[in-house]
Amino acid sequence: MRLVLGTVQFGLPYGVANQDGQVSRSVAKDMLKLAEANGIDTLDTAIAYGESETCLGEVGTQGFKLVTKLPSVPVDCADVSGWVQEQVNESLARLGVSVVYGLLLHRSEQLLGKGGKALFQTLQGLKEAGQVQKVGVSIYDPSELEALIPQYRFDLVQAPFNLVDRRLHTTGWLQRLKHVGVEIHARSAFLQGLLLMPRADIPAKFAPWTELWDKWHNWLASHSVSAVQACLAYPLSFSEVDRVVIGADSVSQLEQIIRAANSAVSDELPDLHCDAEDLINPSHWPRL
Repeated sequence: MRLVLGTVQFGLPYGVANQDGQVSRSVAKDMLKLAEANGIDTLDTAIAYGESETCLGEVGTQGFKLVTKLPSVPVDCADVSGWVQEQVNESLARLGVSVVYGLLLHRSEQLLGKGGKALFQTLQGLKEAGQVQKVGVSIYDPSELEALIPQYRFDLVQAPFNLVDRRLHTTGWLQRLKHVGVEIHARSAFLQGLLLMPRADIPAKFAPWTELWDKWHNWLASHSVSAVQACLAYPLSFSEVDRVVIGADSVSQLEQIIRAANSAVSDELPDLHCDAEDLINPSHWPRL
């Protein structure tokens, strides 16, 4: 199973379509059981995801590979190495493990600042010490890689990739990363749930892309494919994508996602490609 279970909902009420709020401990435990039973072997979290790491530590993650992310290094940090080591030690303690599969930087541009080399050396040191198996970055735009790849050797890169945001492929970075042996995790397959919402429920602030929504929902109405199936089929159709990170608010939602991922989609998917940063980057949504 090429899915990774994202656990931001275990620590925060996350997502534009989230109606259930933060996942409870008992539901989180049931979701992990379901994930394990269906061959999902990796969990994605972050220090910045509220109680997510604490929740995972409490419900237990035995048998799963864990990927977590460092928040931004404080601007006034005098000891970058010490700060990173402290963050990782606390993260491991919350998760109840001695090693994580992946450690990613949430803000890749910090590698290009004056402390960038020291920051990366610290990540490499954690790897050599056996606390981390793979190091890398979580990016928002593939253009971030232009300045990073010539300077740094990453093991793992996580990037948005979906029916609307196709930049990872159209820029050639999907193939370039794979060519140099980088493990690729695609996230935001559902565009934070926006692609799964009924047409009438899409918030008014997304009205500038009315044609795109009409095209998407007309396609769904004329094909015997669910929105979840189509959204997952797109990133999973690329052999270069090692894993697709998905999030769920409930056991039934996760069951639906697993069924969809296991269902072949023979129909040609609609071309919803859009480069509008205000749509494809959810961090822009609050100002719409």
